[in-house]
Amino acid sequence: MKLKSNLLGAIVLTVLFGGIALTTALNLWTTETAKVPVKFETGEAAGEYNPDDIRGSYAFGDISELFDIPLEYLATAFGLPADVDAAAFQNKELEEIYGALEEAGTEIGNSSVKLFVALYKGLPYEIDDEIYLPAPAVKILKAQGSLSAEQIAYVDAHSVDLGLAEAAPAGVEQAEAAPQPAATEEHVPEAGQVTGQTTFGDLLAWGLAQETIEEILGGPMPASGTLVKDHVSSLGKPFSEARTQLQAALDAAAK
Repeated sequence: MKLKSNLLGAIVLTVLFGGIALTTALNLWTTETAKVPVKFETGEAAGEYNPDDIRGSYAFGDISELFDIPLEYLATAFGLPADVDAAAFQNKELEEIYGALEEAGTEIGNSSVKLFVALYKGLPYEIDDEIYLPAPAVKILKAQGSLSAEQIAYVDAHSVDLGLAEAAPAGVEQAEAAPQPAATEEHVPEAGQVTGQTTFGDLLAWGLAQETIEEILGGPMPASGTLVKDHVSSLGKPFSEARTQLQAALDAAAK
């Protein structure tokens, strides 16, 4: 049996829009990706969102709503400039603001947000790398009065002074806020420490095999004079992850 073109078109439209209507009615249709972290399944935190599942694409507005943290606390903790929309600001943009710190071997990024949220909410979080927090974030956490002596010692040792202090958000005494890190003297990276100024030639000179580098990169190594950070960024990958993997490989090779 042959169907006329106009009849066939009507059938297609009916099936298409009828399917959308049905999935919408059943709450199965969505036009955007929901940013919802996984929840703890066991322990005292069972049922709570796991801060370790916070991703770089999460905005401060998402985190504020999901973890019930005042948006102004997040903005102050991470020194967002006054003209930045804190609700729409994404964690991955912290690397752009604090790139100068990265070059000095210190990094403020998505892991910093994860740690801040975990400590603020008193949720479990495994620290498997050196994680730094801006000084305003440390002051906000300590003002909550819920950190253990061990946690206080850690955040004090990993506090990064961003420079100028501004008014704290309501309810937090003397919490610092600094939109930009202060200018510092030129830093000469220590041999064997991967920073924003490390080249692939440095990695080779420090004893890391080219095969290992390419395995971490997931592709061929560029010219030895290329900055690792620039190449990783050109691949659309976060430098922080590559830096952690390369540093771990260097540390293992040095043993």
